Amino acid sequence: MDGGYGIESPAAHKPSPHRAPARYLVLIDAGGSAVARLFIASRALVGEFDAGSEEVAVMTKGLTPALGALGAEWDKALDGHSAAERGAAEVYTLDV
Repeated sequence: MDGGYGIESPAAHKPSPHRAPARYLVLIDAGGSAVARLFIASRALVGEFDAGSEEVAVMTKGLTPALGALGAEWDKALDGHSAAERGAAEVYTLDV
């Protein structure tokens, strides 16, 4: 008896590269509610959640944000946001 009780065992894990760690946390207004967006170093979006969540406080503890995300490096990442929203955004560089 193989101990599987008639249930097929899962396939062996195939090693694959891990996703890059989040490098930036951007707090920005999105249509009247604040959202927190996580970006990797290439400014690709990897996560989004409510900016009022407890996780934001934990992630930003001891960090000072840069005010505004108006630089060209943020154009594609924050496409769809107005200049005013981008100007008021808080950009945290996370310790990785």
